Amino acid sequence: MRILIAGGGEVGYLTARRLSREGHEVTVVEQDVERCAYLEEVLDARIVRGSASSPDTLREAGIRDAELLICVTDSDEVNLLACLAGQAESADVLKVANLRTHEVEEWRRLCATVGLKIDLIIHAESELAGRLLRVLGTPGVSDIIDFAEGRVKLFGMTVEESSWVAGKTLAELDRMGPPKNSLITMIFRGPEVIIPHGSDVLRPGDQIYIITRAADLERVIGFMGLPSKVELKRVFILGGKQLSIWVAQALEKMGVEVKLFERDAARCEKIARVLDTTVVVHADGTDEATLIEENVKDASAYLAFTNHDEDNIIASLLARRLGAKKLVALVNRLNYLPMAHRLGIHTTVSPRLYAVDRILQYVRKGRVLSVTTFREEEAEAIELVAAESRYTGKKLKEVRFPKGAIVGAIVRPDGEVTVPRGEESIQPGDRVIFFTLERVVPELESAFLAAPRRRPA
Repeated sequence: MRILIAGGGEVGYLTARRLSREGHEVTVVEQDVERCAYLEEVLDARIVRGSASSPDTLREAGIRDAELLICVTDSDEVNLLACLAGQAESADVLKVANLRTHEVEEWRRLCATVGLKIDLIIHAESELAGRLLRVLGTPGVSDIIDFAEGRVKLFGMTVEESSWVAGKTLAELDRMGPPKNSLITMIFRGPEVIIPHGSDVLRPGDQIYIITRAADLERVIGFMGLPSKVELKRVFILGGKQLSIWVAQALEKMGVEVKLFERDAARCEKIARVLDTTVVVHADGTDEATLIEENVKDASAYLAFTNHDEDNIIASLLARRLGAKKLVALVNRLNYLPMAHRLGIHTTVSPRLYAVDRILQYVRKGRVLSVTTFREEEAEAIELVAAESRYTGKKLKEVRFPKGAIVGAIVRPDGEVTVPRGEESIQPGDRVIFFTLERVVPELESAFLAAPRRRPA
């Protein structure tokens, strides 16, 4: 596929790197001279210097021959203008835009009203807010990810020294009678990623991911030795970004007491006009004296959402020392993610990585329904609809999947959910959730190649 990416920032870079590795013909438009030089060194892609909002630049980059235009600059206005110019230059090009404004729904409506067809609008902040709320009240759980419209759940946890599962093999755990439809699908151990088998041993410090049916989630969490859900009472939020506002609004609706810390006075006034019951504090939320004065001790959660990964990590560690119970940090640099978990930060979120996942989901061949990337793009969860292939119609124990890939769950067309063992089989039309190392993705997807992608109606 010929793909034109408007914007060579982190989202554009990560997207271009993945798509070029998967064999697509990629061109990146970037305005900054130094950034262009860097992209030319690290990407197997054509780099065009210029503004993505300029029709001349887009023509130079090949918009008339492009099949897909991905607009991921740091400016919503530029992304919308690039989509408008792309539509004017090529009636057939598919368009994806990443927006950050809190007025995203209004822009969806306006684009439809004026006839600007954007095939996919990504608003990572609002979508991440919903994902984050699922874990705030669940001690010991780092993430809960939905598949199949919420019928399948994947949750992450860290194996503690005191955990009863530490030192046991997966086969031993299986003999101890866990809820039937559950499976440990991935183990992250230091720099190593393991797609596990029965002989693998769980060690203290391992970050593991377990898949189960939604109906069995609480029982599986309990089986793993984690405490039950707790009531959210007080939440501290550091930083006045869009993600902070979306989360604060959601917490307000739940009746949670929220304090939001922002250093910029003008930004504080704007946030205070948007939020209802949240207390907006014009102060440095990383300052120990301020946190003590505002009574961070025993806060249900501390969410660090500034623009700086380092500040978010350090602030989270300070909040933990002062007594906050659940720690969440915004971390966009992929190489920081393993370190954040090793330091005891329970949950990390990355709007940039989420946007890349949504783009990959849209671009990937076959009927791919969702893509979730883990850590430094080392592993993925791929939800797809199975087409007729050499893997369908056979018992799983008889199928040789690529090394580094396992089936986590199967959802039948009638809605039945199974976390399969060897006797189950994949049938054409089933929704299948795979867990796989990144290097195995192309081979796995080509095996489940469905009908060619059609332009959405």
